Amino acid sequence: MSSQPPPQSLPTTSAAPSGPALSVTASLRQLLDSLGREQRRNQELLASLAFALRSYTNLKRFLELVPLVASRLVEGDGSLLVVFHPDGRLWREQLQATTCERCAEALRQLAALPDDHLRNQAGDEAVAALLDPLIQRLLGTSQLVSTSVVARSRQRGRLYVFSGRRGYSWSEVRRRHLQLVADLTGVALENELLQQDRRRHERLDRQLSIGAEVQSQLLPDHCPVIEGVELAALCRPAFQVGGDYYDFIPTRPQLTGHRREQAPWALVMGDVMGKGVPAGLLMTLLRGMLRAEVLSGLPPDRILHDLNQLAQEDLAHSHRFVTLFYSDYDPRTRLLRYANAAHNPPLLWRRQSGRVDRLDTPGLLIGLQSEADYGCGELQLEPGDVILYYTDGVTEASGFSGERFDEERLVRAFHGACKAALDAQTILDRLFGRLDRFVGSDRRLEDDASMVVLKVRDGVVLPSLPSAPPAGPVSPA
Repeated sequence: MSSQPPPQSLPTTSAAPSGPALSVTASLRQLLDSLGREQRRNQELLASLAFALRSYTNLKRFLELVPLVASRLVEGDGSLLVVFHPDGRLWREQLQATTCERCAEALRQLAALPDDHLRNQAGDEAVAALLDPLIQRLLGTSQLVSTSVVARSRQRGRLYVFSGRRGYSWSEVRRRHLQLVADLTGVALENELLQQDRRRHERLDRQLSIGAEVQSQLLPDHCPVIEGVELAALCRPAFQVGGDYYDFIPTRPQLTGHRREQAPWALVMGDVMGKGVPAGLLMTLLRGMLRAEVLSGLPPDRILHDLNQLAQEDLAHSHRFVTLFYSDYDPRTRLLRYANAAHNPPLLWRRQSGRVDRLDTPGLLIGLQSEADYGCGELQLEPGDVILYYTDGVTEASGFSGERFDEERLVRAFHGACKAALDAQTILDRLFGRLDRFVGSDRRLEDDASMVVLKVRDGVVLPSLPSAPPAGPVSPA
């Protein structure tokens, strides 16, 4: 029996690599580690800039980081950021650069650059063609790369990075990183503009709120008690502050109680041409002048004449005019006297005839001509008669189709409310309700709209006046 050879054992491990192979592997591993560290460093730099963008409260502090991050991200020697105002001027306060003598000198010379040098350049390419050679000359380096800082498709600046090292190359990755920093800078500049707009609007809103509060205090907060009449009034401004004006002014403010109710009262409706704060301020000025004139006891035409002369200079400076209807009513005689300075004539509903008439007299706008004459009319009201004072914001209100509410619609609505024998407040509510339905509940008025309703109560009997003594003047009431 033949003997078989014993089995040979196989090697369990591979042979160790030779020296050159080990060197290549280690070098490759070191390269990958280096690339990984560089990538993590770049990510951290971009993350820090993005965090600063999310949390910054001071634009200057954020822009100070931009050149530092840009130069480190692309491993340059330094960086410089040039920022423009929205109108194209150089934003000198926001010029930023890394710390070096060349950059400091470049910033000083840039700050001395006249604004016209940049604003006269047509387009972003022209601005870049002007700035890029200038920056390169100021920095004294041949290796310079730049990119635009853009916000809302408008160039808001230029970002520069330079390097003087041999063998340094502007790779595509470095260019993309530089553009990313520039884009984040553009977002920061746009955010700053939005913040400025928001702060400006907040200041304006505060001013409007104060103006609206002052105006609401100047307009009557309630209708006075006048013997024998019902009153209702409402001003609905198109803005927070409006130019409409109505007032009830006692001609004898020293009287109190029942004697005050029986004394004559002035009823005024006016409109300053324009809207907003300027119109509201002029309305306030006219109110003070008119209240002083009422105390003179002059008839309506003389009061408008004197008011026109007093307000002439102030209105001429503002290039605005005022329409004004002035009337005074004596409850003891039911006599209404009136004069009109080109305002919408009030509507008068006569209960006995069931007709609507217009109360009007000739007269120019307040502030149009210094020597203007005004007519004076008068009539005696009867029980059940109603007067509607209003501004043109009512008749010129537009509906969905663009059609105006006009005087004809107002007359029909007024006639129907008066014929229904409603009280003054209900008449006013019905008229505004008709106006709101015409304009639309989801649309606001384009102009201030004001209405005042005066109704003589039914069954009013004139009080018997004391007869004058045979000799001597009649004592005033």
